[in-house]
Amino acid sequence: MAATTPSKPLLWTGVGVAVTGVVALLLVAVTDLGKADQIASVVGAVLAAAGLGLSLWAQSGRRPTGVEATGNRSVAVGGSIGTVVTGDGAQAPSAPPAMPAGGATATPTGPVTASGERSVAAGGDIGSVSTGDA
Repeated sequence: MAATTPSKPLLWTGVGVAVTGVVALLLVAVTDLGKADQIASVVGAVLAAAGLGLSLWAQSGRRPTGVEATGNRSVAVGGSIGTVVTGDGAQAPSAPPAMPAGGATATPTGPVTASGERSVAAGGDIGSVSTGDA
């Protein structure tokens, strides 16, 4: 299942606000040009402040995960994986595999996608994977 990101809703919200503002200004300009100038100045300042706030929020470190697993018994993890078993009758090893130092906190630099039956993908280290039937 793909992770949702706020970028598309924010984009469409911005487009909607822009279209609404242009339509409102055109309606006011047809009736009173002086009033339209005053409204445009205030609305422009408010939208500039909102745009600055949204830009700062977007740069604050919130990033989409980009982790997606599609396919029967597929596994995708944004960080490191200790053990994955997807086969019928297969069992995980009794002792978990040793993970390299710092691997548990690894974050992917791009999308992590596992597509296809029993595929496995990780943004970090993989300790042990068994996708076959026992």
